[in-house]
Amino acid sequence: MRTGQASRTAEQNALFRALEARRPGAARIADDPLAVHFLGAEFRLLAEAARVPPVRRLLETVIDHRWPCVRPGVVARTRLIDELVLRELGQVQQVLILGAGFDTRASRLPGMDRVPVFELDHPATQAAKRRALRQAPWSPGQVRFVPVVFGADDPGQALTAAGFTTGTRTLVLWEGVTNYLDRAAVDATFTLLAAILGPGSAVLFTYVDARMLDGSVAFAGAETTMRAVRRVGEPFTFGFVPGELPSYLAGFGFGLLSDERVSDEAERVYPAGRCPAAPAYYHVAESRKR
Repeated sequence: MRTGQASRTAEQNALFRALEARRPGAARIADDPLAVHFLGAEFRLLAEAARVPPVRRLLETVIDHRWPCVRPGVVARTRLIDELVLRELGQVQQVLILGAGFDTRASRLPGMDRVPVFELDHPATQAAKRRALRQAPWSPGQVRFVPVVFGADDPGQALTAAGFTTGTRTLVLWEGVTNYLDRAAVDATFTLLAAILGPGSAVLFTYVDARMLDGSVAFAGAETTMRAVRRVGEPFTFGFVPGELPSYLAGFGFGLLSDERVSDEAERVYPAGRCPAAPAYYHVAESRKR
């Protein structure tokens, strides 16, 4: 992401969710009707054209040819995370969304308005999000925007100042971020979470398989994806080897509850025989503080 600008990959992902929202209600794998509000003029035009079903299908075909495995993966991971969030909501007193970006769950998921939701992100990103949503039919509920310049500000202090309760059972969502960081930044985040979360808190996060990054395992669509994110200046820089994740989390006092490949989730939620290719290198993990 370039300083002062919205992430290009985040906007592309919003486009994929917006296209999915143009499907008939019963046919949607995931439903994010607010995604369209984060699109620039070019992508907004595509989303509006997609109201015509043949045009939507053509756009999906072109996108899936240009970026194999990506669009269905974004849709499937949205569905999976939505389900995990809804399952945890009744057990927590607050929600923390790290690097919230264009996340709209605080508005669109039932029950999110009953607990404080803290969105931690860069001030410029939050300002862009709030501008985009001024014209949107959204209800922010109890959202508290917490601006933080990572590497300069203390996120723990910023959260406390915003009313975050340390030591309370919390649901943490960290989607689409770790693959753009380095090991030190990921370690620092889990160190922070270990210090501020109460026992039983859940941390939902995404990651890419590290073997994709070093080329030791060939994944369908990986080469195209790596080339595309480098081209927009947002290369993947970090990943986990799935088999090493339990021991890594244990070092911070967390246990691994589940670790789902997005490709497996796509096979589950798309109609039988109609599942588009989705990435096997992208994972959604759920951990819990002991």
